Amino acid sequence: QVQLVESGGGLVQTGGSLKLSCAASGSIFSINRMGWYRQAPGKQRELVATITSGGSTNYADSVKGRFTISRDNGKNTVYLQMGSLKPEDTAVYYCNLVPYYTNAWGQGTLVTVSS
Repeated sequence: QVQLVESGGGLVQTGGSLKLSCAASGSIFSINRMGWYRQAPGKQRELVATITSGGSTNYADSVKGRFTISRDNGKNTVYLQMGSLKPEDTAVYYCNLVPYYTNAWGQGTLVTVSS
């Protein structure tokens, strides 16, 4: 069973950057797709970026061109580099498998973008 711990969130101004990390307790080498999700206040959780074991990536339209997902299987870690941040990116960010595994949700990391 994989346990996931997100980190790297914080307060940033509009246009700024942050890099999130997701450390897995177990090996992610065999997990085909990993993803970053986010949940804004009062909204449903949404999938914003995915990456396969082979490194293929996919992004939600709302973050395409601004966010980059990557993974380091040797370090059992998935990253999300976020740039050109907007106030609407404010949310709690989570990583999980894709499709998500209910028991793998971590505590998330809060990203707040000030205008």
